[in-house]
Amino acid sequence: MAQTYKDAGVNIDLAAELVNKIKIRVAKTCGPRVVSGVGGFASLYDVDGERLLAAGTDGVGTKLMVAQKLGIHNTIGIDLVAMCINDILCTGARGLFFMDYLATGKLDVNVSDQIIAGIVEGCLQAKVALIGGETAEMPGMYPEEVYDLAGFAVGEVMRSDVLDGSKIKPGDSIVGIASTGIHSNGLSLARQLGTDVDEAYWKALLAPTKIYTREVEALQDSDIPIHGLAHITGGGLLNIARLNSQCDYVVDAFPSLDQVASIFKKLAQRSQLSKLELFKTFNMGVGMCVVTDDAKGVHTVLKELKVQSWTIGSVMEGTGRVLLSGEQLE
Repeated sequence: MAQTYKDAGVNIDLAAELVNKIKIRVAKTCGPRVVSGVGGFASLYDVDGERLLAAGTDGVGTKLMVAQKLGIHNTIGIDLVAMCINDILCTGARGLFFMDYLATGKLDVNVSDQIIAGIVEGCLQAKVALIGGETAEMPGMYPEEVYDLAGFAVGEVMRSDVLDGSKIKPGDSIVGIASTGIHSNGLSLARQLGTDVDEAYWKALLAPTKIYTREVEALQDSDIPIHGLAHITGGGLLNIARLNSQCDYVVDAFPSLDQVASIFKKLAQRSQLSKLELFKTFNMGVGMCVVTDDAKGVHTVLKELKVQSWTIGSVMEGTGRVLLSGEQLE
């Protein structure tokens, strides 16, 4: 029997409803220097009229439980950095610095040191400084062996370089950049599909989230027009719809399960989810999407970096829908 993300305890529709409620309350705190706030991939704040700060925060979700199950703690910090930095990249910004928050029932110096090692590695990949953080020991709140993580990242972008989706137009191509695996989303369902004896499955789930700084910077430094960037996280391909609600996004040439990380074939087989459910829960092998009118140029740049990419669809006039082979994701 097919099991959905909602069956696993995660309701992305409720999350979207909460965001809409938050927008109304948060707007009361925002002055004219807030260029964009709740609802996008990251928020933008005007520093001096030309320079904008991009800020984002995120966690790693129940992927933490996979790290704790396996006793492997030196990669989960990469995921933490990736989840924040990849969102910031979607605004056109380049990262400046990162801060972390670690909460645990009982501080284990060795485990914490491994976590920080992963965060440092993530910051090196993202080209940002780790300027500080907070560690909280909270007995009674968490069991002794359990820890939780949150991250906070800030970047900078010139106003003229902001990616706000306004340049996206019908006829543009959607280029997908390969993920390294499941990244840090859909784990609540993926964990339920694992068995205790399948260590290879659990290790595949723990593969660190790809940080796309190198790829995005290379595209920015080229003459290729980037009209939008979408980080494919919770909600899967539905994230593309955030870019511009005046367009529809037709995804009709997605790579096959044989072309992406093998974990996705296992997830499809074990969950028995429909194609639509799979693509609104997991990244299905594509962790970042580029909207451009020069797909060939994007592929050329990425090929030079030895990064796999595919033209997965196109843009048409519409109302902010994502259409997967003619069927609407919602």
